[in-house]
Amino acid sequence: MAEPTRSRAVLSTEDFELLREAVLFYLTNHQDSPQSIKYSRLYHRLGTAAGKRAA
Repeated sequence: MAEPTRSRAVLSTEDFELLREAVLFYLTNHQDSPQSIKYSRLYHRLGTAAGKRAA
């Protein structure tokens, strides 16, 4: 029986940075949106996933 292949990361650290930048852009342009709190939480989760610390 063959050994299972090693899993690879789907997103790189650079991908997290790009996604975080895109979410920040959305947040600054849609501050009054009811969904903005969800995007704010996503922004912080992406920072945590990329190893960023909250300021």
